[in-house]
Amino acid sequence: MCLLTFLPPGTLPDTDALRTGTETNDDGHGFAIVTDSGLLVERGLDAEATITAFAALRRRYPEGPALFHSRFSTHGDGNSVENCHPFAVGGDSRTVLAHNGVFPEAVRPAKGDSRSDTRIVAEEFLPGFGTLRRRRTRLAFQRWMTPGNKVVVLTVDPRFREQAYILNEDAGVWDGGIWYSNRDYLPSPPSRLSWTYRSTGRLWDDDPIEELGPLELVQCWICETDCVPVEDSCPVCGQCLGCGEFPEDCGCYQPTALRTTPI
Repeated sequence: MCLLTFLPPGTLPDTDALRTGTETNDDGHGFAIVTDSGLLVERGLDAEATITAFAALRRRYPEGPALFHSRFSTHGDGNSVENCHPFAVGGDSRTVLAHNGVFPEAVRPAKGDSRSDTRIVAEEFLPGFGTLRRRRTRLAFQRWMTPGNKVVVLTVDPRFREQAYILNEDAGVWDGGIWYSNRDYLPSPPSRLSWTYRSTGRLWDDDPIEELGPLELVQCWICETDCVPVEDSCPVCGQCLGCGEFPEDCGCYQPTALRTTPI
């Protein structure tokens, strides 16, 4: 699922919330901070080290917007710093993006490509899609990626009107002046049944598994709607609750068991 966190200017991070987010999104972490001298960007596979570095640098540079991302891999190498968000857009280090969700099929990595879908979007797709400086391009990109995806763009390129943009902002959550892409930041929420599928097509070996009852609700990890699955697909967004594909493109392993996880 990933957890993408956005901090407006003057806002310090809730490090407990970030740590909670890393518990289920543990495939790598990264952050970006806008400063007077440029963008500060760091990535790492160690959650605690990355959060500690982010908190320290954010205290030093609180004036600009910032983002933090914890990755739950669905495409590309799941244990790679190179696939940790954020990514420079079109090779220009002045503008970066981070993403929560699963992008459409057109940007999924081909066989043998170790990059994630988000990395492909940043490196190849967006430069041909149009400049994010234009509002119409951002709106078109937002429509293309569908409501189940959320993106934060940070930039120090002076040609942009703003230094930060949240795409599909309404699909996320504002809490304590901080925007979160989903509720993975909550420390002790009520439990729910949710899918534990990864791109390996396997459930976690150490998860307590229970069978899906005929009328039990699950939360779609793409559009985050509580629903009763219809033939392993979300009846709201229509995508496979395993891989995120639409049924006509889905050929993955379809899990039929669930586990109890925080909402």
